[in-house]
Amino acid sequence: MAHSINEETETTTAIPLLRRNWWWFQVPSTIKLKTSLSSELSGAVGDLGTYIPIVLALSLVNSLDLTTTLVFTALYNIATGLLFGLPMPVQPMKSIAAVAISESPPLSIPQISAAGLSVAAVLLFLGATGLMSFLYRYLPLPVVRGVQLSQGLSFAMSAIKYIRYQQDLATQTSGAARSWLALDGLLVALAATLFLILTTGAGVDEHRAAESTQREESDETDSPNKTSHSRIHRRIRFLSNIPSALLVFLFGLVICFISDPSIFGDLKFGPSKIALIKITWDDLKIGFFRAAIPQIPLSVLNSVIAVCKLSGDLFPGKGEASVMKVSVSVGLMNFVGCWFGAMPCCHGAGGLAGQYRFGGRSGASVVFLGLAKLILALVFGNSFGRILGQFPIGILGVLLLFAGIELAMASRDMNSKEESFVMFVCAAVSLTGNSAALGFIVGIVLYLLLKFRELDCGACFGFSTSTTRKVKDEEASLIGN
Repeated sequence: MAHSINEETETTTAIPLLRRNWWWFQVPSTIKLKTSLSSELSGAVGDLGTYIPIVLALSLVNSLDLTTTLVFTALYNIATGLLFGLPMPVQPMKSIAAVAISESPPLSIPQISAAGLSVAAVLLFLGATGLMSFLYRYLPLPVVRGVQLSQGLSFAMSAIKYIRYQQDLATQTSGAARSWLALDGLLVALAATLFLILTTGAGVDEHRAAESTQREESDETDSPNKTSHSRIHRRIRFLSNIPSALLVFLFGLVICFISDPSIFGDLKFGPSKIALIKITWDDLKIGFFRAAIPQIPLSVLNSVIAVCKLSGDLFPGKGEASVMKVSVSVGLMNFVGCWFGAMPCCHGAGGLAGQYRFGGRSGASVVFLGLAKLILALVFGNSFGRILGQFPIGILGVLLLFAGIELAMASRDMNSKEESFVMFVCAAVSLTGNSAALGFIVGIVLYLLLKFRELDCGACFGFSTSTTRKVKDEEASLIGN
């Protein structure tokens, strides 16, 4: 009897001790898998259609250190995954990259870093003071949707160019049309597109999927109609669990080595040295006026406001990401990495749409991507650029196409003709003027004009309709008397 009591005492005391010893092993809730592991891994590569071309172009033209950029973007990915619990992307600041590549002579790394630090200071100030939250709260939804639509269509049009034409990333120009049968030809891109359509369809509609599951569970009959629906549902669920984007990306890596086997001999193990860079006053002036000024409105609109709005659309149960957190996050990332010459980065709505489109549903998706970048940086260093240089641009175009369409489809919730009118005008001006800021300004002016048109001017000046009618009635009674 005493022996059994002692055993029970040891058992009850051992369990709490075990839990205390293994508390660190518990996975944070922000990176717990919301779907299957394969879906999260597939979503991890959803934004590489924009990441790889820009990083490769900067490394070729501006001598960007690939090890530094891979290490810091890896750390950004891991931190944002843990912080937001969403597949929050880390993407290059596109306007800064475009200016840095196209300027003659190209911007130096200190000038690019100065531009990134300038944008970071603005976003950090707006986020910390609450001004970004104020702007987000009162910004008309049709204008936000117009910015999202223009960015999505811009990605889609760039993707079609990647697929159809040879690309010179160093000069950011398109060349001759691609042949059908080459390793990076139209046939390969078309096969990848068809594979992604068959496996992912038009994208997962969470509401329709939940309704379909509930309908199946509530229908207790064994009718042929139910059997058919159940069979179709199982097939679609099986196809959706295939890590399609990951398989397409791995297929692209295989093509790299097939097209140029000499890559094996050019790979060198070990990272390059990461060091602080020196930014002069001249670098700061050039970086700010040439690259930061056009980037600031794009970062405010697409990297913060559009991202937060899109996060609420894609994850309605979780709610929108905090505007303050997203803005401060972009600021802090660049205040750390830009001093070491890392590529200026932000959170992009297109990247979030792409990672969601291919299965990313939690912070685990971008954490996996960050770990992969970190391993590649530490193992291959700058020689990894040799692989990126041979990666099929057509396949990157396919991934970018799906990401762009997913972002553009977020604008489908405009319920009135007036809202759609503002959205389409904003998108059209943004696309044709190649400026999200210009489209934003036109959209705001148009929205205010439409609201002013519907105002009751009499009420604005203190004369309501009822008051005017009362005055007229009194005048009529006086005349009658």
